[in-house]
Amino acid sequence: QVQLVESGGGLVQAGGSLRRSCAASGRTFSNYAMGWFRQAPGKEREFVGGINWSGTSTNYVDSVKVRFTISRDNAKNTVYLQMNRLKPEDTAVYYCAAGRGASAYSRYDSWGQGIQVTVSS
Repeated sequence: QVQLVESGGGLVQAGGSLRRSCAASGRTFSNYAMGWFRQAPGKEREFVGGINWSGTSTNYVDSVKVRFTISRDNAKNTVYLQMNRLKPEDTAVYYCAAGRGASAYSRYDSWGQGIQVTVSS
């Protein structure tokens, strides 16, 4: 299975932007759909959005649909999560995952290590 290494987390003020990256190795990255998930303290893991293998189709949870953008560069074996107009409620550990689909119900075989994103008021 593909190995995923995440970067781009950190602390940002409300209204700011942050770009998460997830780099893949071990198998052909372009064969995988990719999902982004997040988990806040005391809450269940939530599907944020996903992108298909070619980057031609994306989907997002309603709470981030107008603020977040998922993209991928298969030549660089990397998927991105661009987060704009961040809110304190976006604070969570964010994970990338590779799988067979790009929805909340898809099977995900490989997971990144997760990186904290903290949005201050």
